[in-house]
This record gives sequence, C-alpha cells and structure tokens, in this order.
Amino acid sequence: MSPLRLLALSAAFASAAGCGFRLAGSEPLPAVMARPYLDVQDSYTDFAREFERYLKGSGASIQPASTGASATVQVTRDGVERRVLSVTASNIPTEYELTYTVTIAVHSQGREILAPQTLSLSRDYSFDENALLAKENEEDVLRTQMARDLAAIATRRLISLK
Repeated sequence: MSPLRLLALSAAFASAAGCGFRLAGSEPLPAVMARPYLDVQDSYTDFAREFERYLKGSGASIQPASTGASATVQVTRDGVERRVLSVTASNIPTEYELTYTVTIAVHSQGREILAPQTLSLSRDYSFDENALLAKENEEDVLRTQMARDLAAIATRRLISLK
C-alpha cells in the first residue's frame, strides 16, 4: 500500500473515531454488568451461547457462580415453537412458522434491576417434503439467526441499564 493511501486511510479512521463512531455491538455494559452470572436452564441452547458471546464482546467477564458476581442474569424461558401455517388439499404442511421466545431478568445485591422481559421473534418458511434435508437445514439456520438477533436485543437492553 502506498504511503498516500495509508495516510488517507488513517485520516478516515481518525475522523470516524473523532465523531463518536462505534462499531455495532461495541457499546460497553454498565458497571453492574461487568461480572454477571448467567442463570440459564440449558447453557447449550442457541440463545445461551450467542448471549454469552455478546456479553463477552461488550466487555463482561462471565462468572462461573453467583458468588462474586456483580449481577445475575436469569433466563427463565428459552424455547422455539413451530406451528403449521398452511397445508395442501391432502393435509400436507406447506408452510411453517418458527417462534423463538426468551424471558430474561436481572438481579443485583438482592434487588431487581431489570424486571422479567419476554423477547420473541417469528419467521415463516415454506416446506416441501421433496426437499426435506434442505428445509430442515433452513429451519436450523432460521433458529440460529433468531437466537443471534434475540441475544443482540437482550444485550442492548442490558447496555441501556446505565
């Protein structure tokens, strides 16, 4: 890279940083969320893994136990429901709706910082039994993306606790 291009690129970054520009998802968490404990029923769900990743990306140091944690984030609901939206004349499903729902609450030092909040996202997709493997993969991709979106929404809610 030429020195002139390097200088121009450096100037662009400096001006973006000077105007308050931040990458999406790089907002710091408030001090009460610096060392949270995640109280989840299943730490291997799509949401639980994405939520932990988002919290770490925002500067949190996830605690292995509630003792010594600055706050406890309770995930009391974490589930995906699938329902049939439409069927053929022979009663074969042709369209499904996936709904991913989570409920979170935050407690710190015996007081409720964030009342239980239910977050939910829905996506629908067409279904063809002749392409069963592809449609199962599409459902997995949709579920993973909804979990990622819900984790981002939940993290933004925690960031707003300032």
